[in-house]
Amino acid sequence: MNGLNALKYLSTILAVAARTIFETKRGTYWLTVAVTTSTIATLFNTYWDIFRDWGLMNRNSKNPWLRDKLLIPYKSIYFIAMVVNVVLRLAWMQTVLGIREAPFLHRRALVAVVTILEIVRPGIWNFFRLENEHLNNVGKYRAFKSVPLPFQEVGGSKSM
Repeated sequence: MNGLNALKYLSTILAVAARTIFETKRGTYWLTVAVTTSTIATLFNTYWDIFRDWGLMNRNSKNPWLRDKLLIPYKSIYFIAMVVNVVLRLAWMQTVLGIREAPFLHRRALVAVVTILEIVRPGIWNFFRLENEHLNNVGKYRAFKSVPLPFQEVGGSKSM
């Protein structure tokens, strides 16, 4: 599992490197490489977010396509979050494809919107990641109230 997680980060690094090279060299070849590596990284990262980090899309769950334990009582929120995660991950693709302006937004406004979306996406990701981790810790009793000290008490007396 750690190896797959490392591949996820490697795919992101390769996508960023390809986009950087495309920005400096331009051309159809580097555009194709940038779009391909960015698409692979986006698909891999989206899969990892939803299936691994959030623990969702479990076919055999008592909550269809989610997970057995949920903290939010409205199941639709999880499906909305999955769709929003995909849309927000795709939002930055406009920079790879060279879209500089939208018909309804100035270039600087478009950059500001994409930047804000890229700040919001990890916040949403973090909420569902922490929820999943909390539910797994509590269910498997991996949570600890205290951490043992790295030394032993000598002579039965406690020293402060």
